[in-house]
Amino acid sequence: MTAFRYRAMEANGASIEGVVEAEDRKAALRLLSERGLFPSTLDSSGAKQVVTGSSAARASVAGETARGKRIKRKDVSALTRQLSALLGAGIPIPLALESLAEEEENPTLREVVANIAEAVRKGDSLSGAMDGHSRLFGKLYVSMIRVGEEAGVLPKVMNDLADLLEHEDEVRSEIFAAVAYPTFVLVFGILTVTVLLTVVLPRLFSMLQEMMSALPLPTLILLNVSGFLHEHWLVMIVSVGSISFGLWRYLNTAKGAENWDAIKLRLPLMGAVFHSAALGRFARTLGTLVRSGVSLLPALKIVENTIGNRVLARQIAQVAEETRGGNSLAGPLRKLGVFPRTVVQMISVGEESGKLDEMLLKVAEIEERQMRARMKTLISLLAPLMIMGVGAVVGFMVIAILLPIFKMSQALH
Repeated sequence: MTAFRYRAMEANGASIEGVVEAEDRKAALRLLSERGLFPSTLDSSGAKQVVTGSSAARASVAGETARGKRIKRKDVSALTRQLSALLGAGIPIPLALESLAEEEENPTLREVVANIAEAVRKGDSLSGAMDGHSRLFGKLYVSMIRVGEEAGVLPKVMNDLADLLEHEDEVRSEIFAAVAYPTFVLVFGILTVTVLLTVVLPRLFSMLQEMMSALPLPTLILLNVSGFLHEHWLVMIVSVGSISFGLWRYLNTAKGAENWDAIKLRLPLMGAVFHSAALGRFARTLGTLVRSGVSLLPALKIVENTIGNRVLARQIAQVAEETRGGNSLAGPLRKLGVFPRTVVQMISVGEESGKLDEMLLKVAEIEERQMRARMKTLISLLAPLMIMGVGAVVGFMVIAILLPIFKMSQALH
């Protein structure tokens, strides 16, 4: 057993100091928590340890953060699930956060969780502490935590939030897996053709020009393309880079982003996929918020900022304005034509039966199922088309190379 000297606050706000014996620091924190004490410092063997980590530890974490360890969406989802489990087991919020901070492998996320734990220890709410890291957690996350705190059902809300984040991660992984093969085929084909045109063919064609006075038309076409790329490759790289940078800058403006979102919805085949994905996210997020106790109008405002498409977000904002005068959601949706008629009817039935959250989640399942089916159909068509396109280009290059060789062999005979 080790003796730990502590300074803590009682439930009435009074400060208290004392000594507690425990096997390790975690056990000491647990004992103090069971006594209704909220420690601010914990001393062991004469070394002062602040509950959220010593200054040296925080400096170490800051150094690792400076080295650029990025926090992924799956890291936040895993943290939410773990925090939900700890709170569901009755562990106090500060102690749960400190345990997660100690076990977290990502140094950047470890620092964030430690900062949140320190803010909660000082009397801030969990939602208020997380709101200080709004770029990481977002408005949806913080709003659901705040509702859970106010209603006294934080563990349940944390569980709903973890389900939502994990579902979004699952859908995103399915999409990435679906487009991985076509993307690989396209990139590999472009690289192969580029290397052939800029490195291999110029040397081969110089030999053919010396050996033959007149080259076949396909060979001449390929020779001119190869020569242009070989001589102006630096200009081509700079031009492509400049155009890409300019396009990136434009898409990061409000007008550019909205125009791009509008174009995505009008694309043949892919437009329906983007539309179903956005509406599925709308229905699942709104259903989760309503089930967690968020009233309809604030929930619509939150969803407006998280739907992922500015054109549809503007329509959701109009729905929110129409809803402001009453509690109906189906009426504005039917009027603005955001959802298909059958889906609006389902939402109307959900409102009348008092099960709007359940009906919204069913709508989300319908839209997501349609999105997956359309994505599979699109990929099943896109992959063969890409292979045929790359094969046609490579086949033309092979013909252009072999034609002069055949002519030379015929001349020799």
